[in-house]
Amino acid sequence: MTMIEDILSLPGQLRWGTELDPMPVRARGPLVVLGMGGSAMAANVAILASAPRVPVVVHRGYGLPDWAVDSGATVFAVSYSGNTEEVLSGVDAAIAARLPIAAIASGGRLSEIARDRDLPYVKVPGGLQPRAGVGYQAAAMAVMLEEAGMASDTRGALAEAADVVEVLLGSGSGGAVVLGRDIADGLAGRTAVIYGGRGVGSTAAYRWKTQINENAKAPAFSSMVPEANHNELQGWRSGVTDGFGIVYLRDAADHPAVARRLELTATTLSGAVARIGDVLSTGTGPMARFFSLAVVGDVASVAMAEAAGIDPTPVDTLEEFKVMLAKGTS
Repeated sequence: MTMIEDILSLPGQLRWGTELDPMPVRARGPLVVLGMGGSAMAANVAILASAPRVPVVVHRGYGLPDWAVDSGATVFAVSYSGNTEEVLSGVDAAIAARLPIAAIASGGRLSEIARDRDLPYVKVPGGLQPRAGVGYQAAAMAVMLEEAGMASDTRGALAEAADVVEVLLGSGSGGAVVLGRDIADGLAGRTAVIYGGRGVGSTAAYRWKTQINENAKAPAFSSMVPEANHNELQGWRSGVTDGFGIVYLRDAADHPAVARRLELTATTLSGAVARIGDVLSTGTGPMARFFSLAVVGDVASVAMAEAAGIDPTPVDTLEEFKVMLAKGTS
């Protein structure tokens, strides 16, 4: 499948989650989620949408947070390949500490550990780039959170998100596709900077950033309001902003003060840096609203790759870096 076909499969990925019936998760204490890259993004989306009733930290690194063992944390390990070394490092530490563990993967060592230890485990469909399987992983994580008693009605949230995205994609000709391609045109020759409000907007902004990095093979940056108003805003000075373009992501549930700050940010930067476009969320629940923003960026990133004559699917630099790590090359 091509990357655009993978994007069009997103509604089906989300609906896949509504049929899951995983093993119950024995959860206690706070939650540590182990994940990197697209898997960490999927976990963040599920957490954002599920609003777990316990403290949650997404740990993007090796081992476990220093406090995890003493607090008796529950550990969720999410790795699309099942072989992400940072995630496996955390799983090994959790096993040594006898912490409860649940796992999400398409295979690999993580899948083997889950089977050997009879851990709660969801096997997601494989064969995709991890970033292209974000719907599967977010769906699995959301349902696992519900099984752990940390969320409710996640299947309803997944169904709504699938319906919203399906309309926006319109089998390849919907509003998200048209807008994504328009924004890609506006970003031609520019480095993308994506702004969103804390929560849904900023999470989607980071998804845009990483999709442009991996699909368009280009630098991109994301930032969160209101934090950016306390530092980054000052950095946009006339004369140093050529070559950048800002996209503003607006969530219907943004705090009124955040919505005002986003508009004032755009006003303040008017004339200093190109305002490429605004994307408004649709849907009721946070998962639907997130994916309504993110899917536009998914399309834009692929359109940017197409315009540059680049195949969006391979990530050769990342794979070469993994080979260097495996060889112990510095």
